[in-house]
Amino acid sequence: MDEPQHGRPTAEEIERLLVGQVPRYTKAQVAAGAGVSQELAERIWRALGFAQRAADAVAFTDADVKALSRVRRMLDGGLMDEQTIVRMARALGQTTARLAQWQADIMMGALLPREPTEEDMARVLDTAQRLIPDFEHVLGHVWRAQLAAAGTRLLAIADVNDELVPTRVSMAVGFADLVSFTRRARELDEKALAGLVEGFESRASDVVASHGARLVKTLGDEVLFTAPTPAQAAAIALDLVETGEELRIGVAYGPVVPLMGDVFGTTVNLAARLTAIARPGTILVDAELAEGLAGLDGFELHRIRRRPARGLGVVQPHVLRRSSS
Repeated sequence: MDEPQHGRPTAEEIERLLVGQVPRYTKAQVAAGAGVSQELAERIWRALGFAQRAADAVAFTDADVKALSRVRRMLDGGLMDEQTIVRMARALGQTTARLAQWQADIMMGALLPREPTEEDMARVLDTAQRLIPDFEHVLGHVWRAQLAAAGTRLLAIADVNDELVPTRVSMAVGFADLVSFTRRARELDEKALAGLVEGFESRASDVVASHGARLVKTLGDEVLFTAPTPAQAAAIALDLVETGEELRIGVAYGPVVPLMGDVFGTTVNLAARLTAIARPGTILVDAELAEGLAGLDGFELHRIRRRPARGLGVVQPHVLRRSSS
């Protein structure tokens, strides 16, 4: 392992220490070494979100050659076509870019004082280098576990719809929104605001995971989750409003289109509209989800007056509460 750097590390030092290899190839050379076309290699780099390099720039390592060689073997074996490989690369690039930025923010926040010196910056880099092997191993394990969970969800959908990869599936979709976030954001400094957002997201993530559902995405002051059944979604919503945050929540049940790890369709729009008209501290659900909860213990539903929902016409909301019994 290299010795810790003295003074502020340069971009080249960061890349060399964290990537672990010295660049040796131009983009033409790395493609030739892996046995793939330069056009395909460039499509993959773009999909992964990497910056474009000049033709004569020596910017690629032996690890890049190995990665592209694996791509060539997938193509030669007929396991995937070029379009699928590029789509998979885009999914990988977008997900890992956010993961890397998030982890870097955590590391910097945990290890750096408010006014860091150049030695502090070098110490963070050295610590990151020491942690990478363990993080890399854990990442692979977590990815496999999440892949298994995704496969299980697909099989459950197939049992219901008689299709393995349906274009449209029925599920519950919920939004939970922090009340008065804009006002609070103006009143807080950067550190307090970051704590507010991260605390909200972490609590929401814990609640959703505990019910075997999926946190689709977080938007700072809002989270989007999906659940296979109305009962799971309702239990999540009730637990969320009891976390201590002032939230308003909207949940709908119906067909959605899963795409690129996200969900789309009228059901998603309806859940968002219900959230917008919900009062602070309340949960509004649509008629379909209310019907799915009928007769189940633990839930109370109160139908309220019909409301106009932008782009969806008039909808029939129900207020969801935990049953007193």
